[in-house]
Amino acid sequence: MSIIQAIILGIIQGITEFLPISSSGHLVILPYFFNWQLPAKEAFIFNVLVQIGTLVAGIFSFWKDLVSILFDFFKQLLAGKLFATHAARMGWLLIVATIPAGLAGLLFSYVVEKAFSSPLVAGIGLLVTAGLMLLAEKVSQKIGDSNDISFLTALTMGWMQMFALFPGISRSGSTISGGMLWHLRREVAGKFSFLMSIPIMLAAGGLSAYKLVREVPDLGNFLPIMAIGFLTAMVVGYIAIRWLLKFLAKNSLIYFSAYCCLLGTITIVLWVLR
Repeated sequence: MSIIQAIILGIIQGITEFLPISSSGHLVILPYFFNWQLPAKEAFIFNVLVQIGTLVAGIFSFWKDLVSILFDFFKQLLAGKLFATHAARMGWLLIVATIPAGLAGLLFSYVVEKAFSSPLVAGIGLLVTAGLMLLAEKVSQKIGDSNDISFLTALTMGWMQMFALFPGISRSGSTISGGMLWHLRREVAGKFSFLMSIPIMLAAGGLSAYKLVREVPDLGNFLPIMAIGFLTAMVVGYIAIRWLLKFLAKNSLIYFSAYCCLLGTITIVLWVLR
């Protein structure tokens, strides 16, 4: 992997991890479009590091919320008042939202890993993402705030996050759509979507880092270039989060839906032609 490839893929990861257009889909499709023959070992290391980079961006963006949720969650838990405050209740909502994807990741990791070698799967996933966002925009009344996030809403968004384990199905696109189907405002669903991504990204990043250290004895040889991708993804991811939350307050998901539909269609047509 060259420095230019690391920067390009780092930018793509940083933008698409939080924008509802599927980071996993882009990381599968882009090398396929440009016929980049990246060694499997390098691709694995890179994917792990850039995902950790966007995780750090998410933590930086919401560190005040995370500290408040963690502090109140354990304080009220020890006091036996589980839902006494908004922050403590939010902690339980995030746990509920994390369970489906966590279980699916453990039970179906082999199937998910196989899917990441298929541009066709990524193309189909993008069409699914486009359909979900279009449905959410058509159905949602967009009136609910963070106090209206119920446990059923959190579970729905958690199920959406589970399907986003497959490339092409955007995690943020599907989970924001899930919240909007329960009539949350876009920006409210967006913020909860980002918060609920952090526990699952922590778990996935920790597991991937463990595999990385265990399975790649010559890891140090790859780190200089990979570090560039990590830093690029972190910086761009932070900017993408701040921009998207402002965008969602005033704009529709239709634009992202149209993009996913176009890219998914192009990918499938190219796959058929090749």
